Amino acid sequence: MLGFSSEQTRGASSLEKMLALLDVFTTAAPAWSTEDLIRFSGTSRSTCYRYIKVLQEAGLLTPVAGGAWMLGPRIIELDRTMRLCDPVTIGGGPPMRRLAQETAHSALLCLLFSGTVMCVDDVPAAGAPAGLFSRGQRRPLFAGAASKVILAHLPPHQLRALFTRHCTAIAAAGLGADWEAFRAALRAIREAGHCVTIGEFRPGILGVAAPLFNIEGGVLGSLGIATEAHRVPSRRRDALAAKVTEAAKEACARIADEQPRAALPARAVG
Repeated sequence: MLGFSSEQTRGASSLEKMLALLDVFTTAAPAWSTEDLIRFSGTSRSTCYRYIKVLQEAGLLTPVAGGAWMLGPRIIELDRTMRLCDPVTIGGGPPMRRLAQETAHSALLCLLFSGTVMCVDDVPAAGAPAGLFSRGQRRPLFAGAASKVILAHLPPHQLRALFTRHCTAIAAAGLGADWEAFRAALRAIREAGHCVTIGEFRPGILGVAAPLFNIEGGVLGSLGIATEAHRVPSRRRDALAAKVTEAAKEACARIADEQPRAALPARAVG
């Protein structure tokens, strides 16, 4: 059932509760009534009305037929800004597209986002199976090449916290049943410089990914490919991993060039 738990309601600020209303809008449930939003929020009717009014005025929600609400046009504007200005999208896009062209496999660019991995750009291959990872989708950190190669490069203190909270999911993902085994599994990925998985999200789908780093060497995300495993025999997987790693290194160099420009202060208006 959707909604805040009583503990979350007590601990969340008004701003957090208001922004959390946006989380309910998905492709499976794109429209929500005011009454449903009130129930989800766990707040009073007057407070939720105020939240909806603020979100509407910001363009983040818009009314539709039948008294329902959907995500608003401001999100489209923000998405355009991201596509045009985000250093990872700008820097990683050309290597990703070339990788897709050279390999004839679907390519994807991913970012670490709030304890998950989000696809920020993709190039579907001709005839690719439906439902591959695509822009705007999020996945957990513990399964799939695009996620695991990011996980492997997180700082030790973050990994320790993740293991403490998610040890069962980590073990189920084949990353180790205890802390030492978890560390060893991630060390192997780091030493390889890439990650290869088969069938971790879709049966028969091969994923190959390499990490992306910022100027300071912190992990930002990953660049990789996804394809049907039978299209890449075992003997060809090392060569494919080398291509993915090369594309990721080029993307890192491009991102490093873009990041200083993205960080420039805005010029004064007037």
